[in-house]
Amino acid sequence: MKTLKTMMLGLAMLALCGAVKANTNDNSKFTKNYAINTYIDAMTRGKLAGLNEVLDQSAAFNMVRGKQVLSFGKKQMLDYFQSNKNVEQQCTTSTTVVENNAGIAIVKVDMKFENFTRSNYVTIAHTANGWKITNVYSVFVS
Repeated sequence: MKTLKTMMLGLAMLALCGAVKANTNDNSKFTKNYAINTYIDAMTRGKLAGLNEVLDQSAAFNMVRGKQVLSFGKKQMLDYFQSNKNVEQQCTTSTTVVENNAGIAIVKVDMKFENFTRSNYVTIAHTANGWKITNVYSVFVS
């Protein structure tokens, strides 16, 4: 009987430890660099691994086209990225940090094509779930 109680206690402890470990969020990979590199991979190479995780649920995407501003949400952008999965853009990409502090970073991602440049101003915020992209504002320059 004592052996049975000991085994049951051991199994209960094992289940408890497993449940606690399952609820632990590993946000160590959600750094500023990871978020921006994941975004660049999606935009320029069509590589979508990790993109859904680095986009905040309320992420907003705005694009200036002429005199019009187009706005999109996370789902619309994920659908767009999915339709361009594994499509490599013929551009040169560079990044410039515009602002960087403990709570927020703004990174300018320039995609230089043959006849124009697309500049993406990417806002990354430090959330409870790591660094997440919260806003992208894109402008096109000839």
